[in-house]
Amino acid sequence: MQDRAGAEPGLRGQGKNEGRIGLLNGFAAYGMWGLVPLFWPLLKPAGSVEILAHRMVWSLAFVGVALLFVRRWGWAKELLRRPKRLGLVAVAAAVITVNWGVYIWSVNSGHVVEASLGYFINPLVSIALGVLLLKERLRPAQWAAVGTGFAAVLVLAVGYGQPPWISLVLAFSFGTYGLVKKKVNLSGLESLAAETAVQFLPALAYLLWLGAQGRSTFGAEGAGHGVLLASAGLITAVPLVCFGAAAIRVPLSTLGLLQYLAPVFQFLLGIWYFHEAMPPERWAGFALVWLALILLTWDALRTARVNRARLARAEAEADAATEAARPAPTSAPADEVRPITGA
Repeated sequence: MQDRAGAEPGLRGQGKNEGRIGLLNGFAAYGMWGLVPLFWPLLKPAGSVEILAHRMVWSLAFVGVALLFVRRWGWAKELLRRPKRLGLVAVAAAVITVNWGVYIWSVNSGHVVEASLGYFINPLVSIALGVLLLKERLRPAQWAAVGTGFAAVLVLAVGYGQPPWISLVLAFSFGTYGLVKKKVNLSGLESLAAETAVQFLPALAYLLWLGAQGRSTFGAEGAGHGVLLASAGLITAVPLVCFGAAAIRVPLSTLGLLQYLAPVFQFLLGIWYFHEAMPPERWAGFALVWLALILLTWDALRTARVNRARLARAEAEADAATEAARPAPTSAPADEVRPITGA
């Protein structure tokens, strides 16, 4: 039996369940990314570069285990046969190394709020990169959002006494990373495996050198500290797996809204947990950024609604045209109709 929409009730329920699972995974991914500032200070007295190197090494280990579990290796052979694509993976690895390193340093140096700003303005940076590098055309609301974001950076530069370089480095590095990943076109797990494979040897070499110098904290600060350093790979891999599960189950517009959870959590942690200062000029700058994001979100939702309505109208017109082109059923001529007689 089918419901009014023509879909079987069991399949429709299954679709709702898939959407619910996707939403929960999305909340989990962005929630973990938003709460990760609580983790990096636990790794002290390790320095930011040592933490970064452990993150690279252990990320590859955990992702390798995950790939063994799901048995997906065909992409690696394909990647090795395409040098240009492999070069883009190397660029992505370099850019995300900068992003990870600056983020770890900023959190452990008391700049959580400024780091959160980087991820607030990242959507604006992504739009700007699309215009500059991909020659994309913006709608008026998008131009307004980018302009408002630029004004926010100027206000914050006055407030900080210098440009908010931590925010800008994080935003532009992550925006560039997203741009390169779009060209590479690998799913989250495979992409992280390829990137950490590029990072692995330099990171391992640095850790070995650090140990030879007697400056490594791994093993020197007790077993608990060693486990925490190793778990940096888990902290990297698990949110990405959750994000991958969400990306295939929920609409892109929903993911676009969920992405703001991470910087919101980081911002709140910076103020309430790490007690970072927020003078009036910083509030003014953040308010402008939030206004830009509201404009951007409103425009994205409005455009998605218009596109859905246009698609539905086109499908209805196509169905009507198909129905009109279908030949009408013919009945037998009257002279061929014979009366039914008894035996």
